[in-house]
Amino acid sequence: MNETATKIIAVTGATGAQGGGLIRAILAHPEGGFSARAITRDPDSEKAKALEALGVEVVKADLDDEESLARAFAGAYGAYCITNFWEHFSPDKEIEQAAKLAQAAKSAGVSHVIWSTLEDVRDYVPLGDERMPTIMERYKVPHFDAKGEANHFFTDAGVPTTLLNTSFYWENLIYFGMGPQRGEDGVLAVTFPLGDAKLAGIAAGDIGGCAYGVFAAGDAFINQTVSIAGGHLSGAEMAAALTSALGEEVRYNAVSPDAYRSFGFPAAEELGNMFQFNAEFSDEYCARRDLGATRKLNPDLHTFERWLEENASKLPLG
Repeated sequence: MNETATKIIAVTGATGAQGGGLIRAILAHPEGGFSARAITRDPDSEKAKALEALGVEVVKADLDDEESLARAFAGAYGAYCITNFWEHFSPDKEIEQAAKLAQAAKSAGVSHVIWSTLEDVRDYVPLGDERMPTIMERYKVPHFDAKGEANHFFTDAGVPTTLLNTSFYWENLIYFGMGPQRGEDGVLAVTFPLGDAKLAGIAAGDIGGCAYGVFAAGDAFINQTVSIAGGHLSGAEMAAALTSALGEEVRYNAVSPDAYRSFGFPAAEELGNMFQFNAEFSDEYCARRDLGATRKLNPDLHTFERWLEENASKLPLG
């Protein structure tokens, strides 16, 4: 199929894990009828140049500038919309950016938007519920709540949207300090306030592959919520898989949410709340993220064990 006949998918976060995964999926399926348009603040960055070298159209736009987004979405069939809370730690900014994405998609007449989102924890644990501290006076888990709160911008605008509920990135074990740490006794351990509950997780790049599956299904998932995961694992199961992959014992250190919140690293309170939510609502949360349905969207979906085969060497073993 020649390029002019393809449907353009405009991808925000194109140089990140999710957006990059979608672009790789589009490139891997030249028969699929789609082409990728990478949207980035810095077209001169190394990652943007690498995409350009693969033949991807690269367009400059900023999530804080609605007009630039509308220009970047112009002529596109689809748009993958994502915000990055961890860049600024501001849920209010994330909500503002989502509103701009929704309006830009409406202005450009995009036929199918995927909004990368998460549950609003306040729907499960109200602000007045003292079993979990309230953060910034308005949130329980800011990086969840802001995305969930922003869902309505897309529906209110009448944009044909799929709400894509993602899961815990297994890459957090590499880049977010959540991987195995060596204790005073020399033994490695992972520490989570999950008790025996299972945590829905996924390889970050596989989210883009799932998004490709949603776009490839045409209208099937428009005005639907799709929730995805690559595995549902308890802390003990994660530790066992890490033990096998690393060739040395990794223990699971189960702590209370209060203990985790007290650890003092940036966002410890927020992540303590996140794990508490995941633990207390694990059955419902995991049930929504059906592994078989996820694999239908993305047949190349990683299991945790396969992800470890490819990534165990990257774990910074403290």
